[in-house]
Amino acid sequence: MIHDQLPNNKPLNPCDLAGRGVLITRPAAQAEGLCRLVAAAGGRAIRFPTVAIEPVANREPARELLAREWDLILFVSRNAVEQALSLFPNRRLPAEPQLGAVGAATAQALTLAGRVPDLMPTGRFDSESLLALPALADLEGRRVLIVRGVGGRGLLGDTLIERGARLAYAEVYRRTLPVTDAASLLTRWRRDVQLATATSGEILENLLTLIGGKGRDLLLATPLVVVSERTGKTATALGFTRVEVADGASDTAVLAALCRIIETTPQAGSGKSLTGRG
Repeated sequence: MIHDQLPNNKPLNPCDLAGRGVLITRPAAQAEGLCRLVAAAGGRAIRFPTVAIEPVANREPARELLAREWDLILFVSRNAVEQALSLFPNRRLPAEPQLGAVGAATAQALTLAGRVPDLMPTGRFDSESLLALPALADLEGRRVLIVRGVGGRGLLGDTLIERGARLAYAEVYRRTLPVTDAASLLTRWRRDVQLATATSGEILENLLTLIGGKGRDLLLATPLVVVSERTGKTATALGFTRVEVADGASDTAVLAALCRIIETTPQAGSGKSLTGRG
């Protein structure tokens, strides 16, 4: 993940987490940046991945699509870039089409793969913000490929079709539920977990599944950081007592949201459960 840094390359920490335990639920390969920021801010990162990323079983349909000529290729996530790269001819991003990225981490993955994206939203990083770019307002007759995981959101593609795009999807990875046992975590939850994160709706859904009925009340009483209003509304409807929406999906935005929680619950100390409606 891209995150802000001070001139001496130390992460910019907006608060002191004072030993609080933060449940990090991102896929294992994508959690390290946030874990480092939490630790640098004085917190304890508790890794509990709720999504596993795997290549699709049959990669040939995506390989065939990625070999065609396109006017625009849009990548919906860092996973999309990383999983697609080996499927492109010569394992390289094509030079001709425009490339678009939904967010900063996706843009960073494209840059590391050899091309800075031509299109990326500013502010919030999601499909809605990407669709707001003037370059995507009129796509009449343009050949557009969306690179994504199996069963991704339909909003982006549906809207581009409405705007005249000749659209196809290259599905290059799938998200699965990790095999894990939450029993050990639940026995020490009250002592160790003071804050939780869920950076997508699927992560939140899987977190509830993995925690199970025995841990549901503990989870719902734990202040939660999400990265979209949509996931925030879902969490509130599920019964979470405190939900804070980050200003984006970056590591620094998530950390800033964690800081807002502890700043608005000054009575809560390190090692104690933080509750209260925000």
